[in-house]
Amino acid sequence: MIESIKNRKSIRKYLQKDISSELLNNLLKTSFRASTMGGMQLYSVVVTRDMAMKAKLSPAHFDQPMIKDAPVVLTYCADFRRFTLWCKQRKAVPGYNNFMSFLNATMDTLLVAQNFCTLAEDAGLGICYLGTTTYNPQQIIDILQLPKLVMPITTVTVGYPAEAPEQTDRLPISAMIHEERYHDYVPTAIDRIYAYKESMESNKQFVLENKKETLAQVFTDIRYTQKDNEYMSDNLMNVLKQQGFV
Repeated sequence: MIESIKNRKSIRKYLQKDISSELLNNLLKTSFRASTMGGMQLYSVVVTRDMAMKAKLSPAHFDQPMIKDAPVVLTYCADFRRFTLWCKQRKAVPGYNNFMSFLNATMDTLLVAQNFCTLAEDAGLGICYLGTTTYNPQQIIDILQLPKLVMPITTVTVGYPAEAPEQTDRLPISAMIHEERYHDYVPTAIDRIYAYKESMESNKQFVLENKKETLAQVFTDIRYTQKDNEYMSDNLMNVLKQQGFV
């Protein structure tokens, strides 16, 4: 399992080979052993195999080809609805229509999603996380008919790999590990941490193609701009209100 994680890669191209329900359900069932807030299991997973449904979901993910190409698309949702309904049916008064509950359900959901991905890769499958789920939540809510207190958090495409891409780089562990307390980053530490990433020929080419001075400017000015982040933040908050979490 350790070697599987060390060697992992995001897979965006898949063989046209079905994943058996037995295998998929076994992986999902095992992933549900993830740690969970108070034993409540505050998540649901919508399994999409139907091509027509994939076609409907595709625009919400900016028409990334793996949505239609993967044999299985999993939409992981923070779900406080099931637990709330149980409380009401057992003469208990639930109070989970708030942002704290959304955060708790989100943490549950991401723990389960990562558990599944690790298990799937160890079983020879390839996966790809789609961050676009929180960019366009309303479309996904409408297509999957998600009721109040259910919110899409992440989408994972799953299938047998039809490619063997190079591993993407990762920062050195010294970038993330803080012994005993948080140690803020001095300029020399930032230089050291990002030296390899900035030295990669692919990233140097990325800077040239985008006519920027530094790799950081590609992120701030093109890929993840303040304007886009503010727009999506406002959109996300509006959808959270609609779904009853704020």
